[in-house]
Amino acid sequence: MRVTHPFHPLFARQLLCIGRRYNRHGERVLLQADDTAVWSIPPQWTDLVSLDPEVILGNGRALLRVADLMELADLVGRISGKSATRLHGDL
Repeated sequence: MRVTHPFHPLFARQLLCIGRRYNRHGERVLLQADDTAVWSIPPQWTDLVSLDPEVILGNGRALLRVADLMELADLVGRISGKSATRLHGDL
């Protein structure tokens, strides 16, 4: 299968899929890059899964989906809140 994520070091390389597994991050595919290296990546980063309709409609104008940006904003807000609480607690 081919790695389709534009920022992955193996982008556009055709690799042998040697297995699948599930961990706390969800489903992963195991791709063999050479005789010793095995990469564990989400299937969404390969041509195994069809492109997200939101990405197709964006026609290259956006690299992230709205849902992903919302989740990132929530995470940044939680981290910022924890950092601010820790900072004020030290005073």
